[in-house]
Amino acid sequence: MRHLNQGRKLNRTSAHRKALFKNLVLALIDHERIQTTDAKAKELRRFADRMVTLGKQGDLAAHRRAFAFLQSHDAVKKLFDEIAPRFKDRNGGYTRVIKFGVRRGDAAPISVIEFTGNEERAAAKKPRKKSAKKAEQQSARRTAAAG
Repeated sequence: MRHLNQGRKLNRTSAHRKALFKNLVLALIDHERIQTTDAKAKELRRFADRMVTLGKQGDLAAHRRAFAFLQSHDAVKKLFDEIAPRFKDRNGGYTRVIKFGVRRGDAAPISVIEFTGNEERAAAKKPRKKSAKKAEQQSARRTAAAG
């Protein structure tokens, strides 16, 4: 029986697992969206949500606990100054895991994990439409090449 044994082992030693999740959380904080295997993404949620909770506390002890795990001053600063304030009114569920497909080499299921609340940021980064002048020039080139 697996009483009190939470978490996936991912076929790694405990030190390797700890380093893996530290690096995955660092990448998630840095990029706010990463692509990894399904099992790693589901396990990563636990660590990422704990870091955001520390960021929401905002006191010195929380800073030190976050730094003890992340070992990066830049990541801790971004976590406490940019990411955690976004979730001040939310009581959990700071990340979302979206199934993405399968990896080409070994057909491992791949997922995308990202912080929730990026909808307004994604809407702001929509690609701009071509100007009317450029569209006219392109259509004129096509008709000239065809005729």
